Amino acid sequence: MPDAVRLIKPEMDALPAYRAALERGWSPDNVGLEKTIARELAAIEADAAGFVAGLDDLQARGGPIAMPDGTLMERLPGYRRWLMDGEAFCGSFGFRWRPGTEALPPHVLGHVGYAVPEWKRGRGYATRGLALLLPGPRAIGLAYVELTTDPDNEASQKVILNNGGYLVERFTKLAAYGSAEALRWRINL
Repeated sequence: MPDAVRLIKPEMDALPAYRAALERGWSPDNVGLEKTIARELAAIEADAAGFVAGLDDLQARGGPIAMPDGTLMERLPGYRRWLMDGEAFCGSFGFRWRPGTEALPPHVLGHVGYAVPEWKRGRGYATRGLALLLPGPRAIGLAYVELTTDPDNEASQKVILNNGGYLVERFTKLAAYGSAEALRWRINL
């Protein structure tokens, strides 16, 4: 992986690379891929600058979040960052939190979520992107962040382990997520 890799606040100059990834079938969300792609492409088409600005929602003003089953739940403050390798888009890394505590409501599976396009996987981008994201949660005073993976997602588990993470528990996701089994991981900051 080249040294030019950086995690940036989304910006208009990088939007074409992000949009191209969406158009190739990549999604920043691993639940409801096609819906997320369509929603984000429509938002970019309608108001590109507004889309980019909305990826930082530090006061949770974006309204409720639609769960995979359609129910609406409380939005937490959060932001997304884009991993760039020169001009090439390499992934999206999101962070959300509840101010004043590490505890998350049951509908929020973790503090951190990330997605790397298939054509960039296996080259260390996810590990590097997560490492670059962690100073943000540390700066707001969190003692740790939690992440979740599916039990068979060994690649994501390796990314977490490579960033000092450890397994906390095996649990069942809420019915809104299909009541599937998952693993909860923690990275101490």
